[in-house]
Parts: sequence; structure tokens; C-alpha cells
Amino acid sequence: MSTKLELPFRPDTQLTEVMRLRVQSLQQRGLKRQDGERLLQPNEAIYRLDFSKQSLRFSHWTVQLAQTGRLTITATSQLWTPDLTNLMTRQLLEPAGVFWRAPGDASDAPVQCYEADAHEFGERIAELAKSKK
Repeated sequence: MSTKLELPFRPDTQLTEVMRLRVQSLQQRGLKRQDGERLLQPNEAIYRLDFSKQSLRFSHWTVQLAQTGRLTITATSQLWTPDLTNLMTRQLLEPAGVFWRAPGDASDAPVQCYEADAHEFGERIAELAKSKK
């Protein structure tokens, strides 16, 4: 028997602030990022996805965008980077999930995405649940 489980992304304001402080610190000291380091951009934020179960099978994304724009979801696991202060690009899952609402789309039109990439990305996130201790 299969049951549906919806896992929402939750804002992680504390970790977002730590990542922003890393950028600010580098700027103040006139330093550059480490080779391969992924710095948080001003329009980005950190969200958490907490797994309540370990055996998951990805079904679909439910994404809502209130206005025209693009949402790119990248992921990493805290098992790979426990403090995430120096996030390296090699630790990010590929491909990313990319979703958008184009100018002129009706407000009730479904959000668009690269379906194959979004599905593969969802499956890889479900795989991360299996490695959670």
C-alpha cells in the first residue's frame, strides 16, 4: 500500500544568515571565494527539507509562483557538508530543478519546468532520505 507524503521546503533563516555573513566577510576583507566555492547570491535563500521517512519514491513537484519569474532549486546534503559555511559546487545535486512563470501566463496556468530534469532532481532528493541516519 502506497501513501502520499508531502514534504514542504521550510526557510532556514539562521543558515541563510551564516551564508550571507560569509559573503560579507569576503567582501570586507577584499578576498575571493575559494576555488569551487558556491556563495549565496542576494536573491537566494536556504530552505530545509526534513525527511520524516527514509523510504521515499518521488512522485511530482507542486510548485506555485505568485508572479512572473524563475525558481531554481539546487540541493546538497548536510551529511556532505555539516556546517555548510563553505559550500562547494561539487556538493550540489545535478541537474537542478528549474520552474518558471512566463510573462503573459494566466494566473491559474500551471508553472512550467524542464520535466525530465525536475523529475530526476526529485528522485535524487528522495535518494538522500535513504542515507539519513
